[in-house]
Amino acid sequence: MENTVFYFFSFFVEAIVLWQYASNLFDVRHKPRTNFAVLCSLYLFLFSVSLFESKWINMTLYLFINFIYLLTQYRLKWNSAFFHSTILAAVMSMCELMAYGITSLFAPHFLQREDFHHRIIFAIFSKIMFFTVIYVLIQFLKGRQKCNQRPDKTALLLVFIPITSVFVMLTFVNISEAHALSLPLYWMVSLSAILLLAANLLVFGINQYNQRKSIEFTEMQLLLQKESDLTEYYEMLLSQNENQSILIHDIKKHLQSIDMLNDEKDHEKISAYIRQLMHSSDLKEFSRLCDHEMLNAILSRYQRQCSDKQIDFHADIRSGNIDFITDTDLTSLFCNLLDNAIESADGIPDSFIEVNTVRREKTPFIVISVINSCRKNPFSDQNGRLTTTKQDRHKHGFGMKSIRKTVNKYNGDMQMYYNDDTSTFHTIISLKQ
Repeated sequence: MENTVFYFFSFFVEAIVLWQYASNLFDVRHKPRTNFAVLCSLYLFLFSVSLFESKWINMTLYLFINFIYLLTQYRLKWNSAFFHSTILAAVMSMCELMAYGITSLFAPHFLQREDFHHRIIFAIFSKIMFFTVIYVLIQFLKGRQKCNQRPDKTALLLVFIPITSVFVMLTFVNISEAHALSLPLYWMVSLSAILLLAANLLVFGINQYNQRKSIEFTEMQLLLQKESDLTEYYEMLLSQNENQSILIHDIKKHLQSIDMLNDEKDHEKISAYIRQLMHSSDLKEFSRLCDHEMLNAILSRYQRQCSDKQIDFHADIRSGNIDFITDTDLTSLFCNLLDNAIESADGIPDSFIEVNTVRREKTPFIVISVINSCRKNPFSDQNGRLTTTKQDRHKHGFGMKSIRKTVNKYNGDMQMYYNDDTSTFHTIISLKQ
């Protein structure tokens, strides 16, 4: 019974350390529930085999289980998965040897006792050292992966907690070595050691969670700022369009002025006057794709981008359909949709993008559909989630989050699918007025 508890405790801590190591360094393939279920299944199998108490089988299987977990649950090639599983096995073995050496140096008779309390204290001692080394390794590898960002040096200050815990554990070992404790005190010392390890895992887990949430919040704030800037940009375009209309309205007066200069035969002033009108920003072309001023400015901008990339762009926006959507939400929704569409259609021969809005008869819903060329199915086979071709996967997905946020705001629904026959990606959004 004591061996069962001992092995279960050891593998439980090692599973947590593996999960922390992998989730901080690699991109996950599956949903968190699937990832957690696979981790539990693999380590339960490892725990079952460990009851035979064969050190060589345990170490070999530990290496193999970590390799399978990293290879199947994270976006790693087999050689990278094997490399990192080897690192974990080597660090764990090294920490157990270090714990053995330190204990033998300061409390030579401690390891001679084979009772449960001494074994559990020694196990916690070695696991805290294992956790400390892995945490430092995570910070080092994360710094190398994100060398273009400013490293968070404050995270390394948390290493003080496990280092302090190692000193406390060494104190427990010396107390157990120097004094014959009663059974209740042994239980109290063992429980204190377990709580100390749990505190270490909890502190670092909360720290990692807060870091991820902070990064997501920062990225979302940048996205909102971008959308706000785009709204101001389109408002500027609308102002330019209004100035253009005023200029066209006043063209008669300009012609009269030119006629007066012509009567005076002042050809230099006539040429300068015409050049000034021709170079006016108010005479720049402004496409008319729909009767909604803000959406027309947005679609005109993306129409020019598609023209530069040789992508056919078609828009059918029915009159009055999207008047209930605010300009900010309109910018967020259509800019993110068309950014994704252009990214998918870019570089494909005879590619196209179609944007349509229609109102469902006798309902308060309007339907926005975007169809674009797409070279391959962007959904992963395993979990049906969208994949990305961007190099920095951690910054991917905020555009889709912004789209879903707008859809939810208007009590709507969104569906996406890929048509293999036509090699097109379809996004269908319904919004309630």
